[in-house]
Amino acid sequence: MTAETAPAAPIDLIDRATRATYDELARESGTLRDRINRFRTGLGRYFVAKQPLIDLMTVAAVAQEPLLLVGPPGTAKSDLVIKFKDALEIPDGEYFEYLLTRFTEPSEVFGPIDIAELRAGRYLRRDRGKLPTARLVFLDEIFKANSAILNSLLTVINERKFYQDGQPVPVKLRILLAATNELPENVELAALKDRFCLKAACRSVQDEHFIDLIDAGLDAYTHRELNQKPWIEGHATLEDFVKAHRYLTHVLARRTTSADGRELKDRDVYFSDELLRELRRVLKTLVREDGVFVSDRKVVKLYRLLRTHAWIVHGGAVERSDLKLLSYLGETRDEIDLLEEKVPRLLGLS
Repeated sequence: MTAETAPAAPIDLIDRATRATYDELARESGTLRDRINRFRTGLGRYFVAKQPLIDLMTVAAVAQEPLLLVGPPGTAKSDLVIKFKDALEIPDGEYFEYLLTRFTEPSEVFGPIDIAELRAGRYLRRDRGKLPTARLVFLDEIFKANSAILNSLLTVINERKFYQDGQPVPVKLRILLAATNELPENVELAALKDRFCLKAACRSVQDEHFIDLIDAGLDAYTHRELNQKPWIEGHATLEDFVKAHRYLTHVLARRTTSADGRELKDRDVYFSDELLRELRRVLKTLVREDGVFVSDRKVVKLYRLLRTHAWIVHGGAVERSDLKLLSYLGETRDEIDLLEEKVPRLLGLS
């Protein structure tokens, strides 16, 4: 087959979405919002009392910030992630999940060493089907991994790359979801824990929703046995989420000019001075009264997440109701429980 007749390489829609211009994305931003909102509300029908978690997963996925689900076994953490992946129609080859233990080896997550390359003097991993080639990654019991894996994960989360033969290689990761039964308190894991700006409790629902839980559980059982996935409704795809992320990145970078000639940044247009003062007040209260740790890095991430939440939910500037996202800043299980009750009260929204 000659070069003239050879078929063209397939277009990677995700990669193309990451290069879209502001004007291209602005024209379809309304449609993207509609699709993403139909996605999150549609998926919520297949769970009992999990809509807030699905909304949070959606915000984190669009912002491309990692999200940690905290809760005991049997509270649907894995099921939430699997159905989220299915509903986005992410193929198995672009999804990676793993249950980590202290015995897990880096090869299980990042790929085994290529022996042929090693004989040639190159230290390369065969990463196909592993974390570096996945676009959605779910790591269960993430804090139980050993230091070799955790150090590599920090590089993946911070820089979206891992090392092959000493050279940085970009990973395809777009969405990172993790779960843990309990939050560690040892200092060695503090850096990784801080990378998760948002941490949400995944709780048992049987006390308040006993009958609904039985009905939903039986539906889930029959769907699994009959190999049915009705939650794949085609409302949104990973491409939509990537486009939304790209659009918001363009918006954050834009500068406009006011009537009096001043340069206006994103916060001048989308985050009022009053709400910025309220955000600062609540954060200072949580730090002072409850000892919640809020790093400088987390403050910046929080701004982006608040803007993402506001765009998804109502399409405009940040409103007081968006600040409820601060409920998910807890660093321990006690803090998570406390903040879910205290933050709405501090904001006058409870």
